[in-house]
Amino acid sequence: MNQFSLLKSIRFAPLFATQFLGAFNDNIYKNALVIFIAFTLADKTDRNSSILVITAAGLFILPFFLFSAIAGQIADKFEKSILIQCIKIAEICIMLLATFGFVLMNLPILMIALFLLGAQATMFGPLKYGILPQHLQESELTGGNGMIEMGTFLAILLGTILGGILIAIKPAGPWFASLVVISVACCGWLASRFIPQAAPSDATLRINWNLIVETYRILGYARENRTIFWSIIAISWFWFYGATFLSLVPSYTRDILVGNEHVTTLLLAAFSVGIGAGSLMCEKLSKHRIEMGLVPLGAIGLTLFAIDLFIVGVPSLEFPEGNSILTASAFLHQAITWRIFMDLSLIGLSGGLYIVPLYALIQNLSQVSHRARIIAANNVLNALFMVISALLTIILFSINVPIPWLFLIVAVLHLIITGLVFVKIPQYVQRFQALVGWNS
Repeated sequence: MNQFSLLKSIRFAPLFATQFLGAFNDNIYKNALVIFIAFTLADKTDRNSSILVITAAGLFILPFFLFSAIAGQIADKFEKSILIQCIKIAEICIMLLATFGFVLMNLPILMIALFLLGAQATMFGPLKYGILPQHLQESELTGGNGMIEMGTFLAILLGTILGGILIAIKPAGPWFASLVVISVACCGWLASRFIPQAAPSDATLRINWNLIVETYRILGYARENRTIFWSIIAISWFWFYGATFLSLVPSYTRDILVGNEHVTTLLLAAFSVGIGAGSLMCEKLSKHRIEMGLVPLGAIGLTLFAIDLFIVGVPSLEFPEGNSILTASAFLHQAITWRIFMDLSLIGLSGGLYIVPLYALIQNLSQVSHRARIIAANNVLNALFMVISALLTIILFSINVPIPWLFLIVAVLHLIITGLVFVKIPQYVQRFQALVGWNS
């Protein structure tokens, strides 16, 4: 069975649909809220829109720090399909709350809804990745994870675009956005009802509600297996890398390419579609097994194409007659901009090759009784690395480091972090040598 055949299977299709709709809805709401803050609420409340947007991003990530330990325990203790249905019902309630916030133009309500949406995503993560090994065979794990990652990044892209379109409709944008997020949440709940049952991993587990102690404990579970721990570090680094690039694309478009918002969307689409393509390629290249050798292959691409963006630097561009802003059409009619487009596409593709085997490996190596808690530990470190990415980007911007140099800095850091991972777990390099037929 290939990965697309999984979409015909009750073991996978409902989970894929639930995951896709959840990520789609998260990003519709997040982007609608960001634009609502920047163009509507900030003017009405005399608040700094940049600070509000950063606060919103932090509120969504915060639950991953606070509640991942609890989420992992709950996912290991109880039957997973029922838990997913409950989480989807919670999503409907959160979107109803968000509707009140939009209608009343009430920022605190909108921020509370965003925080709760982050908490809902925190609870879903260990269930999503924990249930895959229970429903799929080992030979299907790489393909299944590839489909999940492809669907996630496609949902992020489509949700971001749709959220911006809906909220910009005047004057009924908030109503349209509210109607759509409630409808998508309801569709997600309906899809979740078809997910087959997955037995508890450890029904005797006693839940520890002490967040600090349990977070430390689940990180300890991850460290018990050297390969799992360094694979989690590798995954978390990818989220640092990806978060940095995604945050730089709008500024890169505006300040370096002098392009409009459509060029930004085009470049984000190139990155997201690239990740989807790389994720889908993993099953073919791995020949239906969990192939550690794909990770160095993806790591090489993530380095080389980021360096090429630095080499491009500030390109010499041709603008439409009488226009000082680069349009999407003009962007696609120049060789140098196609090089930029391909660099971002291939960075995404390399990211898909890099990330999918890592998730499959962690799922396969984790003890069944602790699998969801190890996934939760991964989520904690993912969130930490994304926060570090944001802080580093802010610091480098504040000292006026040019954006092309930021690409180079990330590429160099990538070499250091992945090099450390491969030194700690040499099997990655050994499998890469076997994959490309290079035997030392």
